[in-house]
Amino acid sequence: MRLTVSRLLLPVTALLCCTVNGADGNGKSGAAIDALEHQLEMGRHELLAARKARPDGVLAPFTTDGCSGGLSVGWEYLAGKIRGFHAIHGTHPAWEACCITHDQAYHAGGPRKATADQSFEARKAADLTLKACVLETGVERIPELSAEYDVPAREVEILYTAIAELMYRAVRIGGMPCTGLPWRWGYGWPECGE
Repeated sequence: MRLTVSRLLLPVTALLCCTVNGADGNGKSGAAIDALEHQLEMGRHELLAARKARPDGVLAPFTTDGCSGGLSVGWEYLAGKIRGFHAIHGTHPAWEACCITHDQAYHAGGPRKATADQSFEARKAADLTLKACVLETGVERIPELSAEYDVPAREVEILYTAIAELMYRAVRIGGMPCTGLPWRWGYGWPECGE
């Protein structure tokens, strides 16, 4: 079952609206987002669990694209085009190791015998770990970036908080299992419909 644009548009819009309106995963708005995500995903986690249970199910060797969605590729391009970018920011995002660890979790899609609920929780934990790792990378880079750009440390912290939150929301929306996307939860397993 592929995820069509029309089937995804309304739920994605709802999630984005909740995020824009200040939902941070806490309180009533956070609980509403969690409930909506759970409702959207459970059928897909059930399909993934069934796919993993098939006798012909074989987990492919691990692959990674660094930070998905073109982030690593775009970063490398900018490093080659913008004078001084490479010296300050390198040829890959400073948090690319976070993305690779996240990809390892996404590749396996949780334990092979995980229930749909366990799979959902494992994905959420992997996404929260990615967010925390990006934030930690920001904290480590505060002195360097604050000095380089002559900005207060708080501004660097705010920027990394925004990057971490955007990445978290992107993987929550775009990483559901059984979508056919190359970065989906359980991408190391054959597509659910095959």
